[in-house]
Amino acid sequence: MHFAIVDIETTGGHATGNGITEISIQVHDGHKLVKQYETLINPLQSIPYYIRGLTGIDDAMVAHAPIFSEVAEQIYETLQGCVFVAHSVNFDYSFVKHALQSCGYELNLKKLCTVRMSRKIFPGLPSYSLGKICAYHGIEINNRHRAGGDAEATVKLFELLLKHDTEDLIGKALKRNSKEQALPPNLPREHFEQLPNAPGVYYFHNQKGKIVYVGKAVDIKKRVSSHFSNNSPNKQKQDFLRSIHGISCEPCGNELMALILESHQIKHLWPEHNRSQKRFEPVFGIMEYQDQRGFRRLALDKIRKNAQPPLIAFSNMIDGLSVLKQTAEEHDLCLRLTGIATDPTACEEKGCPCITGKKIGVALHNKKVAVAVKAFSNNQSFVIVEKGRSKNEIALVVVDNGAFKRMGYLPEKEFKKSKLKPAVLETLPLYRENFNIRQIISGYCERHPENVVGL
Repeated sequence: MHFAIVDIETTGGHATGNGITEISIQVHDGHKLVKQYETLINPLQSIPYYIRGLTGIDDAMVAHAPIFSEVAEQIYETLQGCVFVAHSVNFDYSFVKHALQSCGYELNLKKLCTVRMSRKIFPGLPSYSLGKICAYHGIEINNRHRAGGDAEATVKLFELLLKHDTEDLIGKALKRNSKEQALPPNLPREHFEQLPNAPGVYYFHNQKGKIVYVGKAVDIKKRVSSHFSNNSPNKQKQDFLRSIHGISCEPCGNELMALILESHQIKHLWPEHNRSQKRFEPVFGIMEYQDQRGFRRLALDKIRKNAQPPLIAFSNMIDGLSVLKQTAEEHDLCLRLTGIATDPTACEEKGCPCITGKKIGVALHNKKVAVAVKAFSNNQSFVIVEKGRSKNEIALVVVDNGAFKRMGYLPEKEFKKSKLKPAVLETLPLYRENFNIRQIISGYCERHPENVVGL
């Protein structure tokens, strides 16, 4: 087996918007070096100032160097038949694969990460950065932050790993069914291995233990694995993978509770890498209020924090106006009293209460609005009964007067005995409702009415 120990220097941290400025490939047969290849590369873009300061490679140095397409064939042939080895292998591999792909070469090699292998073979070190681990083992790095110098140091580290690998951890990592090299470089494999094949919510933690991503899954382990199944070269994916230092999870027993808990946690924790639910919040809503003449009125307005909650919410004004007009037509409401029309001449009915203001007309109008509001509002109180985390457990989601309030678990025996008494339901944890949770519960009730028990 041959190992291609690779180090590259680049213009930035992700392959889609940056280029390679230098590459060093040291081919090792498990005993000694058998081949070497190294070159500067013109990235066809300016090298940022801070990169110049770090590596010492500037625009003048690469001006007459070959562009990647001119050396792509030689790089591809040097790598063929080898295991691709690097310190934080997914970074180097993503750049080389992306650059080769742009030249028509498809790289598909086994990978080996010397960061991950060092964590296993030399556990308990304070740092596994190339500089720190080499200093710990007395490996001198000549020409630091240059491809050749770092690759030569990685070769020495790799030889140490081979020497101390008494349990054949490297061989196990290279087996086809091993996910070792697909995992982020800073994530302990045991964090992944302990994940259950069950519904629930999982959390990715950064180096300081802070939660940076929350996700839900029908099968937690399978879903987490899918995050690492491709090594996309874009900045968002690479930043995401580098930030993951730990995983924790919370089994939920069923998908509904996983969905609700995920939404609650995203709104509560506001994790760095969650974007979808953070972006979407309803902006407009149909509100009800009473004016000075005693009319109950409906109006479309912006949703304001700490203000009256809307009867129904929308992400844009057009959808809101459409529903308001439809409501006015269905319930025979005056267009001026719903805010759809503002011109006094818009109301053609001479006897309309908006013109006469007579008490009997106001009362009739208010009755119509009450019916419309009832159609908007779901003020029912009910409990959703679902599967728990074990055979002897029941999961409960409590909706009180149309609003999600509580969620939790009860032993099946206790659930049957209590018959959903308020005192028992009040022992379940309280949660804060949001728009997304309301949508989740509403959709679930439509699909699974058999699991809904009225209170």
